[in-house]
Amino acid sequence: MAANHRKLFRLFREERLGVRKRGSYKRALGTRAPMTIPQGPNQRWSLDFVSDAPAWSRRFCVLAVVDDFSRECLGLVVDNSISGVHMARELDRIAETRGHPLMVVSDNGTEMTLNAILRWSQDHTVE
Repeated sequence: MAANHRKLFRLFREERLGVRKRGSYKRALGTRAPMTIPQGPNQRWSLDFVSDAPAWSRRFCVLAVVDDFSRECLGLVVDNSISGVHMARELDRIAETRGHPLMVVSDNGTEMTLNAILRWSQDHTVE
């Protein structure tokens, strides 16, 4: 006996059955302020990790650094694993030619909260 969704819903109603709702995932605490739109270059850089694994090789990561105002890719760092010290070194290399940004944003939590990156942002007064 094949039952489509309408028949199944009718049977559930007749038997007074209910479907348990799934619990919601944890949301970030605190209020979030809307992100300001940069008005010039070097105001905000975005950092993002991309990774892939070819079938014949091991996984590799790519760190992409983008200027949010000009949408220019400032750097791509490719390695098997990118540590916080390696990230700070690459950000310094990019800052030699471009200058330091006012703010750095990322959607990754654990990679960006490393001691080396926090120390780098405090040393160069980057938000």
